[in-house]
Amino acid sequence: MASDKILAAKQKHVEELVEALKGSTTYVFVSSRGLTVEQDTVLRSDLRKAGVQFKVIKNTTLKLVFEKLGFSGLEDTFKGPTTVAFSNDLIAPAKVIAKYAEDYEPLEIKSAIIDGKISTAADVIALSKVPDPTTLYTQVAYSMLFPFTKLAMLVKAVAEKNEENSGASAPAAEEAAAPAETPAE
Repeated sequence: MASDKILAAKQKHVEELVEALKGSTTYVFVSSRGLTVEQDTVLRSDLRKAGVQFKVIKNTTLKLVFEKLGFSGLEDTFKGPTTVAFSNDLIAPAKVIAKYAEDYEPLEIKSAIIDGKISTAADVIALSKVPDPTTLYTQVAYSMLFPFTKLAMLVKAVAEKNEENSGASAPAAEEAAAPAETPAE
């Protein structure tokens, strides 16, 4: 009897995790063994600020959860202590985890699932270098406006040059016109 209750509790736990993880677009798997309490606290705080959840889950449970989510081939990832950072923001988990993996030596990126594809630690680091959406929008807008800005600067330069030329030639034109007139005696 007790084993049925335990099995039912484990199945319920797996289903709850599947529901919690289902809507995420990015999952970053890390080994966080060796972090100090202070480092772990700072990491978790920054992850929360970025809207990223961070959970330590048993490997056997993770395997079941990700199989239910439709992912296979993560057996190597689920060896040793594994923590998962996940969010519906594509870039946020990679940005925060990569920053701390660089700062805190014990934190090791194992692999990830990014937008439905199993990815390597190198992919996570590459994704972490992508600017945030606001910066990307600014860069796109600037690149679209740059030709118009360049054209406006060119038109202004031509107008200033014409102004200089017409201003310098006006006195010469007046002098040329003056000798043509003969004074009345």
